[in-house]
Amino acid sequence: MSDRPRIFSAMQPTGELHLGNYLGALRQWVATTRSGEFDPIYCIVDAHATTVEYDPREMPTRTFETALTYLAAGLDPERAIVFVQSDVAEHLELTWYLGTVTAMGDLHRMTQFKEKSEQHKQNINSGLFTYPVLMAADILLYRATVVPVGNDQVQHLELAREIGRRFNARFGAVFPEPVPRLSTTPRIMGLDGKSKMSKTRGNTIGLFDEPRAVEKKLKGAFTDEAKLRRGDPGRPEICNIFTIHRALTPESEVAAIDRDCRTGALGCGECKQRCAAVVVEELAPIRTRGLELKANRVQVIETLREGAARARAIASRTMADVRRAMGLSTAGME
Repeated sequence: MSDRPRIFSAMQPTGELHLGNYLGALRQWVATTRSGEFDPIYCIVDAHATTVEYDPREMPTRTFETALTYLAAGLDPERAIVFVQSDVAEHLELTWYLGTVTAMGDLHRMTQFKEKSEQHKQNINSGLFTYPVLMAADILLYRATVVPVGNDQVQHLELAREIGRRFNARFGAVFPEPVPRLSTTPRIMGLDGKSKMSKTRGNTIGLFDEPRAVEKKLKGAFTDEAKLRRGDPGRPEICNIFTIHRALTPESEVAAIDRDCRTGALGCGECKQRCAAVVVEELAPIRTRGLELKANRVQVIETLREGAARARAIASRTMADVRRAMGLSTAGME
């Protein structure tokens, strides 16, 4: 076992990921993996995705495309474990045991359950309710100590920490307490300027979009409704295009964009063109690698299977300790 701190994070299989996923999470995953500072595990949580209605015929494609995007963005399977959640059954076993130390009141307080219930009124199922317990199992199963999260997941991580504390208090010290690693990238809103980037809303820039598609999408993107023409002063702090600049454009140029937007010297059209140029440059190697991987589907699948085998080896050791602590299975009879 590595003596480096273990880092765990995951995304649901939505298919091809977008610029918001990349800047908000995936780019940081790649950086922390390359740094060698952590023992990294990154998962595609397909069991989580079953909590809402979906077409099972589409799930394999969505999972494959998500995995392909992980790898194309630069996650190195030689340095990180990359796998699919449902290939490691211990996730679901641990979820059941953790559910026995999770208070119903805590689950009722989860804001995401309330939001999801509003969005999926025709299918408010127990999986939606216990979703945070599965998330806790994902993390604790690998005894991760660092978890990269966005602000919208901090509440779930705090519950995972509390669940681990309750388990340890009742059965003995099995799990370390994970700490959050918050993203420093501001949330990238959708091109409509009204909600976060979402494939279902059709307001995204895909990581494999061709340059012309990127340029076209950004040309029509919402900016500052008060800045109608060049010469009008702008408010970069509320402009999503400026948020993308802050994430990708060199810092010295960002300062100039901020200044020229506020004085009206820089029009939205030119600002979008500059933004498109840096986005296209950033995505070029990802798109190239993605095309290579799409042509070698077997390689992606084998990478996931090898990752699952490595993940199961860790998970099985954790579950042996869990069962022993809880007095379960024939192992405790010996």
